[in-house]
Amino acid sequence: MFSNYLIGLREGLEASLVVCILIAYLVKTGRKDALRPIWIGIGIAIAIAMGFGCALEFGSQELTFQAQEALGGSLSVIAVGLVTWMVFWMRRTARHLKSELHGKLDAALAMGTGALVATAFLAVGREGLETALFVWASVHAASDGTPRPLVGVALGLATAVLLGWLFYRGALKINLAKFFTWTGAMLVVVAAGVLAYGFHDLQEAGWIPGINKLAFDISGTIPPDSWYGTLLKGVLNFQPDPTVVQVTVWLLYLVPTLAIFFAPVGFASGTGKVKEPDDQGTQPSTASQA
Repeated sequence: MFSNYLIGLREGLEASLVVCILIAYLVKTGRKDALRPIWIGIGIAIAIAMGFGCALEFGSQELTFQAQEALGGSLSVIAVGLVTWMVFWMRRTARHLKSELHGKLDAALAMGTGALVATAFLAVGREGLETALFVWASVHAASDGTPRPLVGVALGLATAVLLGWLFYRGALKINLAKFFTWTGAMLVVVAAGVLAYGFHDLQEAGWIPGINKLAFDISGTIPPDSWYGTLLKGVLNFQPDPTVVQVTVWLLYLVPTLAIFFAPVGFASGTGKVKEPDDQGTQPSTASQA
C-alpha cells in the first residue's frame, strides 16, 4: 500500500504543481478569462487518464491467461521505462519548471483558446497517463486480491492535491528539489520490483524461459501470507521465491539506476554538479508571487 501511496503522491504532486503554476501565473497577470480553457484541458486530461486505466483493467480481463501475463509483463516493462525517464527528467528540470511553463503559457495566450486547452492538456495529460500505466502495473504486481493498492493510490493523490493547494495559498513551503530527489530514489526501488515481477509475467506467458529455476526460496522464513510478508510485498514488491531471471533483472536495473541518479555529474543531475536552487526549488507559492 505504501508503494502505491508513493506513486500517487509523487505523480499527483507533479500534476498539482503544474496546475498551480499555470493558474497562479494567469491570476497574477490579470488573465482570469483564460482560466476556463485551462480547466477544460485539465479535465480532458484527467478523463483520458482514467479511461486509459479502466481500459487496461477491464480489457485485460477478456484475455487468456497467457495473453494476460504477456500484456501485464510488457506493460510493466514500459511503465518502468516511462517512470525512470520521468524521475530523471524531473530531477533535472524541477528548478526550471516554473519558467518553462510560463514560456509555454505566454505562447498559448498569444495563439488563443484552443492553444490554452492544449497546453493544459499536454502538461497534465502526460503525468496522468504515466500514473495510470504505472499504477496498473504496480497493482497487477501486488495481486493481493484486496483494494489496498488502490486505496494507497487514492490517498497519495488526495495528499498531493492538498499539498498543491497549500503551496498555492503560500501556507506551505518545501525544498521541492530535495523532495523529488528522495521520492524519486524510492520510486526507483518500487520500479525495480515492478520490473522484476513484469519479467516473471513474461516467464509465465512463455516468452522468457526459466520459470522453474528459482534463485532462492525463503517462503518458510517469510511466508507470503504473514503480516511482514504482506508488508514487504506491498512496499517493495518482494517475492520470497523469485526466479533467477527476476533477481538478475532487479539487480541490473536497481544498482546502476540508483548510482547514476545520485551521481554528482552526468545526465542524472543535468550538466555539472548539482547546486541548491536559490528559491529552494520550484514552489507554487513563489509562482503565485511571480
